[in-house]
Amino acid sequence: MEYACHGKTLTFIKPLVMAIVNLTPDSFYDGGKYGSTADVIRDAGEKLKSGAKIIDIGAASSRPGAQEISEAEEWQRLEDALKQLRRTFPEVFISVDTYRSSIALRCAEEGADIINDISGGKFDKNMLDTVARINLPYVMMHIQGNPGNMQENPHYENVVMEVRTEFERKAAYLNGFGFSKIILDPGFGFGKNNLHNYSLLKNLSVFCNLGYPVLAGVSRKSMVNKIIHTNPVTALNGTTVLNTLALLNGANILRVHDVPEAQQAIELVEYYKSV
Repeated sequence: MEYACHGKTLTFIKPLVMAIVNLTPDSFYDGGKYGSTADVIRDAGEKLKSGAKIIDIGAASSRPGAQEISEAEEWQRLEDALKQLRRTFPEVFISVDTYRSSIALRCAEEGADIINDISGGKFDKNMLDTVARINLPYVMMHIQGNPGNMQENPHYENVVMEVRTEFERKAAYLNGFGFSKIILDPGFGFGKNNLHNYSLLKNLSVFCNLGYPVLAGVSRKSMVNKIIHTNPVTALNGTTVLNTLALLNGANILRVHDVPEAQQAIELVEYYKSV
């Protein structure tokens, strides 16, 4: 399976690392990390040297309880960083984490290769149509509620089948436009409790069977910390364990803060599978 984007080809023969580059001041782990665009470029370069194939930049925090920022502020945070990343790393896949169709369109015009939407088109009625029109790979994430309220007693009758059904419905809508460059993200921690999260992780193959690449984003999240009593700063080992489980269950992309450890997990799992 491969997806074309801006003259490049994103292939999934081997699992890929998507490196998180947060431009927000309030993300749950690394908010406020960068003092300048030069810092962003330097960090992205280090992540690429460590094995990342995709740089995922986001300017609006989606941590539990996060407050929505304006479209103008989101673009103000994104614009220079995106332009500089594109100029500095012309061959690298750049993903933009946004749920706004207008931002997705502007980012595509500035050379972004992938749109990563935490809402799966739920927060902006024009997003799915826009994604089909710009024809770039689209990370369709599942969320229940919104960042402000998503962890207030999330409820499902059958989380795996409900997430799968939503993916099937939205994929069919996009297929109706002739668009199929879809990447599925179950949305660990986005309107899910630990039982939901681990059910999704254990049954990741259910989403793989839909015929699209699957992204796992568990990096330093509460689904690690609540089980082994760590915190976002001390959660690297637990993250690596869950990344390994995700790979064994079919994940094609790991979205992470820590690239070397994720790349090592991929190398070990790939060797394990080859024996």
